[in-house]
Amino acid sequence: MRYLGIDPGTTIIGYGIVEDVGSSLRPLTWGVFRNPGTDSVADKQATAIALADLITSYKPQSAGVERLFFMNNAKTAMAVAEMRGVIILTLAQHGIPVVEFTPQQVKRVVCGNGQAKKPQVQDMVRMLLHIKEKISPDDAADALALALCCSTARQKY
Repeated sequence: MRYLGIDPGTTIIGYGIVEDVGSSLRPLTWGVFRNPGTDSVADKQATAIALADLITSYKPQSAGVERLFFMNNAKTAMAVAEMRGVIILTLAQHGIPVVEFTPQQVKRVVCGNGQAKKPQVQDMVRMLLHIKEKISPDDAADALALALCCSTARQKY
């Protein structure tokens, strides 16, 4: 089973794919899609195309996407919500079921503490996936954490 994690944003969208290999998970790939941040239809289309290419290459069976949390800036919140829509639509077009997680849920699953700090999450992701190097940028580490959550959610159902 392969799990895709997506950390939505406007200019940087993190992704990570992990594979279930018996009693453990191994990372297959991680990184980011970058947009110029113009919030244009072309930015959204570029993300959809890049995500579709990733899906075609790695064939994940399930995806975990970060749920939008409260933001002070309504314009930024709207742009991230639009990008999440593009991401979820692209996943649906490829028949990939989506599980949404709040940042607190991700922290609780990965670290055992919903109030964990970002460095703790990154360290736990590296430890759980046996990754020696620092995962960069942070959005990619967050996406791998979402993929881990997705694998956990799948095991519960």
